[in-house]
Amino acid sequence: MTRVFSGVKPTGHLTLGNYLGAMRQWAAVDQHQADALFCIVDLHALTVDHDPARVRRLSRQAATLLLASGLDPAQCTVFVQSHVDEHARLSYLLECVATDGEMRRMIQYKEKAARERGRGGSVRLSLLTYPVLMAADILAYGTDEVPVGDDQVQHVELTRDLAVRFNQRYGHTFVVPRATRPKVGARVMNLKDPTSKMGKSDDVGPGIVYLLDEPDVVRKKVMQAVTDSGQEVVYDRAGQPGVANLLEILAACTDGNPEGLSGVYETYGALKKDTAEAVVELLKPVQERHKELCADPGHVEGVLRDGAEKARAMARPTVDAAYRAIGLLPPA
Repeated sequence: MTRVFSGVKPTGHLTLGNYLGAMRQWAAVDQHQADALFCIVDLHALTVDHDPARVRRLSRQAATLLLASGLDPAQCTVFVQSHVDEHARLSYLLECVATDGEMRRMIQYKEKAARERGRGGSVRLSLLTYPVLMAADILAYGTDEVPVGDDQVQHVELTRDLAVRFNQRYGHTFVVPRATRPKVGARVMNLKDPTSKMGKSDDVGPGIVYLLDEPDVVRKKVMQAVTDSGQEVVYDRAGQPGVANLLEILAACTDGNPEGLSGVYETYGALKKDTAEAVVELLKPVQERHKELCADPGHVEGVLRDGAEKARAMARPTVDAAYRAIGLLPPA
């Protein structure tokens, strides 16, 4: 069976974009059609300035929301990255294979580093090297497929390069994974800036619908979404990005088609109203299940404990083999 690995970083509250772009696909398709691992990649949250208590809180919340979205521990493996030592063990070996030039060419590093320096700050070394940790996340499990958005394809390509290079130098050790686009899932844009992705790490929240937003908050955010200067409701991603974003969200929530839906509405207000209600209805069962799980924290902790044990058993043979291949003595 194909093995799939996906992760979510606890740097902010999970959003409608996370759900429509990935989590819904994981629950509806991936966990049933593949040997799937879903990981809260908390070590990645340490690459920037952070509040330790907040990282812990968001990690627990992310795990709870993954389960609330429909992930079933009987069908897949749900765990926290830092609970499995093999990630960090393998990351250092891959740093010994990667090059400085490869790291500095990573687009996300260049963008984040420029932003921090523009604020008069400096960046942590881990921000430069975290793509290697991401590669370790993937390679430790013999992953075949990594479902990613366009902004993460470069990281999977680096992972492939490191796997091939290691295999050529030290003997075949790793499966060479491939990036895949989710078969379903919308690219949800910020409601206030429809040219930018709805990211959970953004500093400003009015354009972001969070999975735990109250219904009235969701309605307010959608009704205040940026539209366009025209009057017609037309699906035109380039010419009318605000309207196109609303149509895509409505289509994703209702299993519709944005082009077809554009002919149904005569005003932006009517489109916003229906989109807001569709989002509220979509999130309702997730929020209800999240509330139930929060009332039973021992269940979530048990899922994560069992998931880590299962993940550790999968990763350790590959990582131990990598240690032997690269020239390290086995423990006595």
